[in-house]
Amino acid sequence: AKTVKQTADYQKCETLENILRCPLSFNCAGCTVTHLDSFLQQGDVCNPRLLNHIFSSKNIDVIFHLAAKTHVEASFESPSTFQQVNIEGTRVLLGAAHQARHQPQRFIYISTDEVYGASLHEVFDESSPVRPSNPYAATKAAAEYLVRSYWDQYKFPIIITRSNNIYGPRQYTEKVIPRFLTLLQMDKKCTIQGTLPKSRHFLFVSDAINAFLLLLEKGIVGEIYNVGTSCEIPIMQLARELVRMVKKVPESEVNDWLEFVPDRPRVDLRYPIKCEKLQQLGWRAEVSWTEGIRQTVKWYRDNPDFWSDISEDQPPIRREFENAATTVVPISSES
Repeated sequence: AKTVKQTADYQKCETLENILRCPLSFNCAGCTVTHLDSFLQQGDVCNPRLLNHIFSSKNIDVIFHLAAKTHVEASFESPSTFQQVNIEGTRVLLGAAHQARHQPQRFIYISTDEVYGASLHEVFDESSPVRPSNPYAATKAAAEYLVRSYWDQYKFPIIITRSNNIYGPRQYTEKVIPRFLTLLQMDKKCTIQGTLPKSRHFLFVSDAINAFLLLLEKGIVGEIYNVGTSCEIPIMQLARELVRMVKKVPESEVNDWLEFVPDRPRVDLRYPIKCEKLQQLGWRAEVSWTEGIRQTVKWYRDNPDFWSDISEDQPPIRREFENAATTVVPISSES
């Protein structure tokens, strides 16, 4: 099947590798396809002329819609940009797909567990209310409603996923794991926002892609599926683990590579979700945290060109890398 892959960050490479099962023909951090009936069309997801042209000139069977602006801090600084890309871009893509002469068989929208909001004790399933607490999550929730409306009104064959924090090779440096890895490899400290006990559930990218592909095969149209793992890692523990792996310092010096910076006014401590609905289709996360983080650290160590050029279109990220401390100042250890 030919697939429009409006993807963001590193997931486009992983998605292509898993869907096409071969190297890609364009340069994407080491991914390359040469012999399948595939093409790459780079462009703006908000451009209706471009998307209408794609759908009129190609017989598109499946759409995985991953295109999004996703950095939460940036969403506070520029909410209108997130609204434009995440909401308007979804509307344009839905419209083009729905009006295509060759009707797609599936439209799979990749959303986030952040639409549920935070919880210390409640574990969210797909029927839990949506309570986004930051502009990014709000735009993803709004886009979900758009996607759902096409099912309700037209029976357009949509599926929505809400996933945990996906990590792995090629992820852009705005996300916490590649951000810490990049800082450490630049001999700078891991910048930890605030002192509250934040944690995240981390899902390795290949497990996420396997879930998406399983939903393409077995998912029920019109349904929402949580995609997650029981691997919950406190951010402080994550930073210390990466310090040990990258800097290989004695335990007494691990905290020397941590720096606390001001947090956002509103902070979500954790996003716990249930995934029984997806597991009933036969999916299980296969990559352990130990193996996944090992592969990730190795990839960033082996590919310094990927992370050494901080993008100019991400001011919050660029400022953080520029301002991170380069001198090691001992701080008191924590239990």
